[in-house]
Amino acid sequence: MQKKYTSLGLMSGTSGDGVDASIISSDGLKEFEVIKDKYFEYDSNISKKIHSLKEKIFNLTDLKKINLDLKSLEREITLFHAKIVKELDKNHKANLIGFHGQTVYHNSKKKISKQLGDGGLLYQLTKRKIVYNFRAKDIINGGEGAPLTPIFHQLLANSKKINLPVCILNIGGISNITVIEGYTSHREIYSKDIGPGNCLIDAWVRNNSKKKFDKNGQLADIGNINEIIYEQAQDLYTNRIDKNKASYDTSDFDLSFARGLSLEDGAATITNFTGSIIANSLMKSEKENSFNKVLICGGGRKNKILLNTIKKNISKKIEIELIDNYQINGDFVESQAFGYLAVRSFKKLPITFPNTTNCKIPSVGGEIIGD
Repeated sequence: MQKKYTSLGLMSGTSGDGVDASIISSDGLKEFEVIKDKYFEYDSNISKKIHSLKEKIFNLTDLKKINLDLKSLEREITLFHAKIVKELDKNHKANLIGFHGQTVYHNSKKKISKQLGDGGLLYQLTKRKIVYNFRAKDIINGGEGAPLTPIFHQLLANSKKINLPVCILNIGGISNITVIEGYTSHREIYSKDIGPGNCLIDAWVRNNSKKKFDKNGQLADIGNINEIIYEQAQDLYTNRIDKNKASYDTSDFDLSFARGLSLEDGAATITNFTGSIIANSLMKSEKENSFNKVLICGGGRKNKILLNTIKKNISKKIEIELIDNYQINGDFVESQAFGYLAVRSFKKLPITFPNTTNCKIPSVGGEIIGD
């Protein structure tokens, strides 16, 4: 029997609104149990700094220009994560911490992926084994550094005995899919980013109101789609986007097409634009991988207008469900995944594969700090 570890996965997504924390027990292979899930919201100062700095980064030169600002923010983010560990320690002490950090720039073409998170400082503050910088070894091996969660998606599907083949769609800032064809090998999973998720909708709402996001799609629901702008946005997306990439950054998607619309009409137009891209990408992937069921996780699944748009634009032979219907909390799949990936990294097991990130060989995961 393989040794089990208690691992804390900490995940801050592209929305930059807070940290999902999940304590799990796993052997890094087939054994997996959720112990605790909890969300910790960033204070408004941290969240504002994240988005302000991200909007200034378009290339490596920009990263270097604001390096001091990034270092300062990295310290704040790391201290915030240390407080999370301290709070959760009161009832559940983890052996390992899977520390994803806050992504501020990801360029798969240039093989650059920057997450803010000081693993050394977090170790000093928590005295726990820290696994971080999960993407670096994959990039060294020719991969794009994302998506990282497919091997965990395969474990989830297996643990819940979900009929195969199945597609897991995560709608975070970016939308990505994992197609699972079998349970026994990494060769039976296929993954890639398929387009925007919440990133354009969130940015529109932040830039045009005091809200952080469109809760449940309420703004889009009362707005009207501007059909001319909607069609122009689709044409622009089709001509610009590189469909051969396995991963995207939020900066790959342009919001300027909605300029001049009201808050509500912009939300409606952007939400329908996003939903149509997701639906079209799912249908293309279905032709390549032959699945007829899609399970949705991530914050975007709560946007009713986005989900209705996906369903409206997708083939009727593809069934869409929330992953929550299988006793899986769709809010914490990513944070649970990084707890699991921390265990695999500690055991020197691969976390990315040629079919998931385009890496040349299966790649072992993050850097480890601690005795």
